[in-house]
Amino acid sequence: MAHAAHHFLTALPQPLLPFIYNEFDLDEASVAYVPSAYAFASATGQLPAGWLADRFGPAVLIAIGTLGVAVAGVLVGLSHTYTMLLVFLVFMGLLSGGYHPAATPLISASVEPERRGRALGFHLVGGNSAFFIAPIIAAAVSGVWGWRASFFVLAIPTAVFGLLFYIYLTRRGGKAHVEAAKQKIVVEKPPQPGHKRRLIAFLTMMVVGGGAGMSVLPFLTIYIHKELGASEAVAGGLLSIVFSSGLWAGPLGGYISDKIGSVKVIIATSLLSGILIYAFKLVTLGPSLYILLFFHGLNMAVRMPVTEVFIMTQSPGRHRSKIFGIYYSTMQYTGAIFAIPGGYLIREFGYHAMFTYVAYVVAVVAVITSLFIWDAKDHYQSETQVS
Repeated sequence: MAHAAHHFLTALPQPLLPFIYNEFDLDEASVAYVPSAYAFASATGQLPAGWLADRFGPAVLIAIGTLGVAVAGVLVGLSHTYTMLLVFLVFMGLLSGGYHPAATPLISASVEPERRGRALGFHLVGGNSAFFIAPIIAAAVSGVWGWRASFFVLAIPTAVFGLLFYIYLTRRGGKAHVEAAKQKIVVEKPPQPGHKRRLIAFLTMMVVGGGAGMSVLPFLTIYIHKELGASEAVAGGLLSIVFSSGLWAGPLGGYISDKIGSVKVIIATSLLSGILIYAFKLVTLGPSLYILLFFHGLNMAVRMPVTEVFIMTQSPGRHRSKIFGIYYSTMQYTGAIFAIPGGYLIREFGYHAMFTYVAYVVAVVAVITSLFIWDAKDHYQSETQVS
């Protein structure tokens, strides 16, 4: 529920891009700064958030990541110029940065190692449910009251739950659970030997390859509207197909990871990502597009909890929130960075050239980095623990 509340507002800029694109009379290069402004700020916020979560615990950071986002979302809804919109998206991004580096280690420390994939997959259901619901609400509300009203409507449940969850985490049962999880992290066994090499290669795969892949997502609604002929509302609403599989595929990915190991799933989904991005060149408005959007979302949903399991097993417990902060931050940085040249590439050469370029980057990075992570184990036991 916290994950859903956190993402109700952060999920809105992408499905609302066609409305913003037309209202402010932007081109693809200019509209790329809308998701990039939020992504840069969120990435910046997650770096200190990881350190703060390790030092002060997760409750305050999770509260800022929900209550703070609600306040910022209202300000985004009040913006009436392109510059104001970018400024308030930056504010929303900075406040949102506290959630993931605090929540993921807390969840992982709450279950046994062999169940981490399923627990993190279940957590993913919350985030993806927001990304699934938000475009539908945004399409309905924006068609009647305008795109700004979507931020006002979804700020209400975000603020209410953020307050209630903070009270829970700082009172009795919730507080005891948080303290128990923190103690469990402190005494956890050291990671598998060679973890630094695997973490560096994995972060390269996710940051460069994953960042390039994620840069496609902001342009999909405009591509569907401008190139494939859908209306603004339909183009924004279709983005919900991408995240519909996240309502069940996250736990599935976690379950598969628990059974066969995270590294196999990571390599397979990374390679498949390049193929699916290239396929956007080949579809038309109709069933082929809907199917591709579904499998694109399915691939992302299966991979996300698995990557978190991989980081958990390859990082020391005391520094885990910091490492998660670096992971989420740098991945968003590169996604935002790739989106900006992607917008210029579209303006100069068209959408098909952008899809081709990104697909090749994702595939090549996946092949090279997989050579350095293939030996990872999810349930490593140190010699001291075994003896």
